[in-house]
Amino acid sequence: MGHIKTYTTDRLGTRSVGKLLFEFSLPAMIGMLVNAFYNIVDRIYVGQGVDPLGIAGISMSMPVVLVLMASSMFIGVGANALFSIRLGEGRRDEVEKIMGHAFVLLFLVPAVFIVAGFIFIDEILRDLVGASEEVFPYAKTYLQIILYGGVFSAMGPGINHFIRSDGHPRTSMFTQILGAVINIILDPIFIFVFDMGIAGAAWATIISQFISFVWVMLYFNSRWTTLRFRLRAMRLERKLCLNIMAIGFAPFAMQAAIGLINGILNNRLAYYGGDVAVTAMGIVFSIHIILIMLLQGLTQGMQPIIGYNYGAGNYDRVRRVYFLAAKSATIFVFCGFIFLEAFPSFFIAAFHNEAGALMDLSVRALRMVSFAFPVVGFQIVTSSFFQAIGKPVQGTVLSLSRQILFFIPVVIFFPRFTGLDGVFLTFPISDFCAVTLSALILRREWKYLKVNAKTQAAVE
Repeated sequence: MGHIKTYTTDRLGTRSVGKLLFEFSLPAMIGMLVNAFYNIVDRIYVGQGVDPLGIAGISMSMPVVLVLMASSMFIGVGANALFSIRLGEGRRDEVEKIMGHAFVLLFLVPAVFIVAGFIFIDEILRDLVGASEEVFPYAKTYLQIILYGGVFSAMGPGINHFIRSDGHPRTSMFTQILGAVINIILDPIFIFVFDMGIAGAAWATIISQFISFVWVMLYFNSRWTTLRFRLRAMRLERKLCLNIMAIGFAPFAMQAAIGLINGILNNRLAYYGGDVAVTAMGIVFSIHIILIMLLQGLTQGMQPIIGYNYGAGNYDRVRRVYFLAAKSATIFVFCGFIFLEAFPSFFIAAFHNEAGALMDLSVRALRMVSFAFPVVGFQIVTSSFFQAIGKPVQGTVLSLSRQILFFIPVVIFFPRFTGLDGVFLTFPISDFCAVTLSALILRREWKYLKVNAKTQAAVE
């Protein structure tokens, strides 16, 4: 087997974990933050320049959009974790095969969801998420256009994971920034200059995502990497496909669960609070996604470092990277929590700055939904940790615990006794339950790593 370790990747096992985590996570966090602006900018322009109900329309389409993102993570994160582990093991013969398989699967898997989305678009919007007659036209117009470019919106981010694990986190960050900046430029042109309304926001999004995909493919035909997408590596092998999907199932399940929950949530919001409640939660989600994307950027930077060292048997470094990431995430979300609780109207004004029922409800929702934010960082980092070390079962359980196991029963039954506030309080209740479960599962794995670290030190 060829030896693939170069300075670019070998430093993952030797350099200070603090410097590595900063080097890999900061670009990923910036990239994810900019990437979050795809939907945020759409909602800002639509809310300020079209109609606040357009925000509800975008929110109603989000379950399908989130499932498309999940299909990208299903293959991209799964293949990336396996990619990083093989780098640590020095097994070059498998690295490009993983990339080739990921390319094909990143086309096939999203295509299935896109076709289903077109076929059942009316049923999804009316029956699943409960779009009203006033909101339905906005939601359908936006979602149909997003589906046209769905394959590229999945392939670009999915392949971009390999750029980061190839040792170029800044290039990976630039890829995400490129698409988001183009989207920010095109949005006002299409919405206001061409007077396309909410359709303009959707076209700006898919065009910018297509350009990001082209940029990613150009990277893997450049002098910056020796890795290539080769046709011979794209002949799918059942075992490798299953390995990729097994590892990627946890983030896929988490993101798909968010899509499912988003649908159920919008249905409950419409039932207890009408269109104004759906619009308010759309604003809250747009604010929250900034913090969540930053956390995901931190975990994306953490994953190749943990995966490499776990594959190389450096268990003490694995523990140190995890602890530093969890500590950083907790400090970060606590600071975010303080700002959201203290100045909610400041953030909401970006989407809708007029006093009235929508502003009042948005402030109340933001404060309630954010109540458990100080502990969310630990749960997200722990779930990503199990993905990084190639243990999909634990990662899947932790991902689904917050999104399905706890959230769905609470959001269905709790509001029956407490009304609309019960829908908002579902979030902190689920978060506290998921954190408890994460701590219990992590405890067992932590003992295993501690024992192996001591054994390794004794041998050395």
